[in-house]
Amino acid sequence: MSDISVTFGEDRRPRRPSLTPLVDVVFLLLVFFMLAARFGTEVAVPIGAAAGGAEAWEGPPRLVTVGPGTVRLNGQSIAAPALASALAPLMPTLSAPVILRAEGDARLQDVLTVASGLRAAGISTLVFAR
Repeated sequence: MSDISVTFGEDRRPRRPSLTPLVDVVFLLLVFFMLAARFGTEVAVPIGAAAGGAEAWEGPPRLVTVGPGTVRLNGQSIAAPALASALAPLMPTLSAPVILRAEGDARLQDVLTVASGLRAAGISTLVFAR
């Protein structure tokens, strides 16, 4: 038998992994989430701010109180769809103010639903109270 000696090349340093694919993936995720994100508001509720001093109240009281699952007009329970027709005899004009107040644990969505219903009925001045 003959001795065969095998020599391999020089010992090479282990290669460090390349970070380029990682940077590419992070960049693609960033672009994806920027394009998939929603910018702006979906729904806006127009609320006008009244300027100037207090005007004299005209006519009977018009206090709409929205509670958790309830709507009351001047303390009397009323169905939300019937609210605009119940307010009509109390208002000298459709531009007369109506005070809208949230009570207890009322949800914002309930208050906005009542406000939208009143605006749809032509009532143009809503005063939000605490």
